[in-house]
Amino acid sequence: MRYIDTFNHLFPKPLWDRMSNAGGAIAGISARMRSVPCIYDLEARFRVMDEFAAKNYTQVISLGMPPLEAMGGPELTVEFARLGNDGMAELVAKYPERFVGYLASLPMNAPEAAAREAERVLKAGASGLQVHSNINGEALDDPKFVGVFEMAAKYGRPVCLHPTRFASTPDYAGEPKSKYEIWWAFGWPYETSVAMARLVFSGIMDRLPDLKLLCHHLGAMVPYFEGRIGPGWDQLGARTTDEDLSLVLKRLKKRPIEYFKDFYADSATFGSRPATVCGLEFYGADKVLFASDSPFDPEKGPGYIRSTIAILESLELSNDDREKICFRNAQKLMGVK
Repeated sequence: MRYIDTFNHLFPKPLWDRMSNAGGAIAGISARMRSVPCIYDLEARFRVMDEFAAKNYTQVISLGMPPLEAMGGPELTVEFARLGNDGMAELVAKYPERFVGYLASLPMNAPEAAAREAERVLKAGASGLQVHSNINGEALDDPKFVGVFEMAAKYGRPVCLHPTRFASTPDYAGEPKSKYEIWWAFGWPYETSVAMARLVFSGIMDRLPDLKLLCHHLGAMVPYFEGRIGPGWDQLGARTTDEDLSLVLKRLKKRPIEYFKDFYADSATFGSRPATVCGLEFYGADKVLFASDSPFDPEKGPGYIRSTIAILESLELSNDDREKICFRNAQKLMGVK
């Protein structure tokens, strides 16, 4: 068996240095990340990866949080995207035995530039695109972002949805901010699920039949809420009186739940076996890719890799299904070797 970790995070040195010297809020972001050496220190990362050498473990790398568009205006994010993407491409070329591919990040607050950057990196061999669940509060189904999805469909590589939400989004309308990091623990799965729903009901999956979408953290809330998504959304419009939402169902070519099952998902569930079982039951072995979300575990690197591999090894799977999840789906979807 081999393991291709399709969703884990790293800042290439050129981008890390630029962020560290940018001052203001950006420097504060990088200061927080300094407590997780694996995200910027290659030697620390290689030591962690060496712990899994016997598992034939490799990575598809992507930038860590926050989204580029949260770091500044377009003049800065365009620069950051190129630094990050070129830096990751260089790492993949220099260390192919460790990094088999990368997910490119885009300056989504400059949609036309984002589409151009998407074409540049996909043409050069990027494994996919990392896009966040909202763009500074704007929905992904806004028509101005369609160029990015068109490029992904054109080059046959996935758009990988990563959640984003901050403490400034309150849990209740009468409060100024979120408490107890609820914005992350429950807010991020909600964000991913909302983004998935907006894409489904926008009809983009009908308009771009070659578009492939992968959702971080095993599809977030979707597998657990299969009943609401299935027979619940088959009744879309029954609870709404100020507009006729039944027209949305008539525009779609399939039931809503069938579109949700068309997404791909990764196995990064923070070491939860029940969540993994639920997600696999919903998506099936053909749609799930191994991922750890390293290095954000309490051990700052190896913890989620170890626990995710252990969960997959504990499941009663055919050898064919196990290979699909652990590496073959990544090879097929992302074009990695």
